[in-house]
Amino acid sequence: MKKTYLLLLTVSLLFINCKKETTIKETEGDNVTVADSSAVKKNIPAGPVANTILTDEYVKHVGAIAYLWGWPMVNIHNRKVTFEKLPQPMYKGGIVPLSPPNQLCMLTDYIKPGEREVACPNQDVVYGFGITDFTKDAIVVQVPDFGDRFWVYQICNQRIDGYAPIGKMYGTKPGFYLLTGPKWKGKVPDGISGVYKCDTDLGVVIPRVFQSDDPADKKAIQPVLTKIMIYTLSQFDGKMKTKEWAKTPILPADPKTGNEETKWVKPEVFFDELPAILQEVPALPGEEAIYGQIQSVLAAATKDPKIKNLLKQTAIEADQKLIQPLFQFSNVGYPVKDYWTTQSNGAQFGLDYLTRTSCAKANIFVNKPFETKYFYQDRDVSGVRLSGKNNYTVTFAKGEVPPVKGFWSLTLYNEYHFFSPNSVDRFSLGTKNKGLKYNADGSLTLYVQNAPPSADKMSNWLPAPKEVFSLYIRCYWPEEKVLKDIWTPPAVIKV
Repeated sequence: MKKTYLLLLTVSLLFINCKKETTIKETEGDNVTVADSSAVKKNIPAGPVANTILTDEYVKHVGAIAYLWGWPMVNIHNRKVTFEKLPQPMYKGGIVPLSPPNQLCMLTDYIKPGEREVACPNQDVVYGFGITDFTKDAIVVQVPDFGDRFWVYQICNQRIDGYAPIGKMYGTKPGFYLLTGPKWKGKVPDGISGVYKCDTDLGVVIPRVFQSDDPADKKAIQPVLTKIMIYTLSQFDGKMKTKEWAKTPILPADPKTGNEETKWVKPEVFFDELPAILQEVPALPGEEAIYGQIQSVLAAATKDPKIKNLLKQTAIEADQKLIQPLFQFSNVGYPVKDYWTTQSNGAQFGLDYLTRTSCAKANIFVNKPFETKYFYQDRDVSGVRLSGKNNYTVTFAKGEVPPVKGFWSLTLYNEYHFFSPNSVDRFSLGTKNKGLKYNADGSLTLYVQNAPPSADKMSNWLPAPKEVFSLYIRCYWPEEKVLKDIWTPPAVIKV
C-alpha cells in the first residue's frame, strides 16, 4: 500500500512541477532567445506517449491508484445503469426507494431492516432517493413548506461531493430549484428560486426529513412528503406537483440478497467500465496528470491482452487489500477520543481520494459536515472490538448530549453496517425518542447490549446482536464545537 501512495505522491508532484512556467535564456552573440519550457502546453501529453513500454509493476501501481480513485464514481455509474431499467419509482422488496434517473422515490416512514442498497441507513428521517442524469435535461427540485420540521436535501455529483446547499440550515425557502449539468446552456424559466450547476454528468438527490417516533408525528409528516419531487425541466409548469408515495408499486426483492451491501463495484469488470467514468467525470484542477497516467494504461490494455488481464488481477487484489479494510470504521477518517473516529470533509472531498473512498465503502452518501457530523466506533474504551457477548454503556454527562440545532442519534449496526433485527424493533436512540430517561444528576446513560436490561432501563436500551457490531453518532446541523472536535462522544464502557 505504501508503494501505491508513493506513486500517487510522485505523480502529483510531477504534475505540480510541470505546471511551473520557466524560461531558458539562450545567448547567440548579442541576441537573446527566450524559450518557454512550460509543461502546460496543449501538445504535451499528460501521460506516457503511445507505445511506451509499460512494465508489469508500473501497470499494477497505476491500476491500484485508479481503483482507489475511481471506486466511488463507478459505484454511482452502476447505480444509474441499474435504475434506468425501472419503469417508474418503486419500492424494492416493499422497503427500498428506487427510481429511474431524473425521478425521485420517497418513503413514507423510516427505512426498514432488510435494505441492502446503501450501508448505514438511519431511522431518524424519512428518506428519498433519485439519480440525476444531466445528459438528458436539467432537473427541477421541489421544496415544500416544512414548517419547523428539520430537513435537508443531499445533492451531490458523481464524486459524491455536494454542490447545492438546500436545507433548513441554509434557510432555503419553499419553491423550485434548478440543477443543471456541465454542458447545459438553456434558459432559466420564471418561477425558479435558485440554480445550481453540477460539474459531472451524473449525480444523486437524497431528501432527508426528520420525524419522531410519535405516531401523531408520523401522520403529520405525510402531506409534506407528497410534495417532495424531482423531474426534468421540460415538465416544469410553475405549479407544485404532488405524488401519493403510499401508492408506490412494489418491486420484488432479489431472492439472492445476502447480508452485505449490494456489490455496486465489481473488480472483474472495473477497468472495462472506467473509460465511461473518465468521460462522465472531468478532471479537477490538479488531476490532469493522474487522468493521463490512467488513460495511457487503459489505451495499452486495448491493444495488449496481457496488460488487460494484469489490470483485472490488480483490481481484484486492490478490492481485497486496499478497499475492503476501509469498510471498518476504525480505518475511516481520523481518530478522536476513546477510539471514536470522524471525518471533517464529507461530501467535499476534492482530491482526498482516501477519505472519499473510505466513506463510499463504509457509509456512502454522507452529508457535508455543516449539515451532518458523523462519529464512528468499532471498539470499547479499552480498544477491544464491540461484541454482543458483552454489555456496554454510553453516558453523556449533564448538558453534554450532542450539541446540535437539528437532531442527534446513536445508531447500532451489525458487522455488515445494517440494522440487526431485535425484539423491540429499535435501531437507534436520540432526539426522536421522547421517552429517554435521564439520571438523577442530569446525565443520560444508554444501554447497549444483547439481552434486555431491567424494566426501568428499557427506554434507554439499544439492542445489540450476539456478534460484533458498530456504533454511529449523527449530529445533524451541528454546533461549532462539534465541527471543531471540541465536543466528542463519550467512551463506550464495558460493564
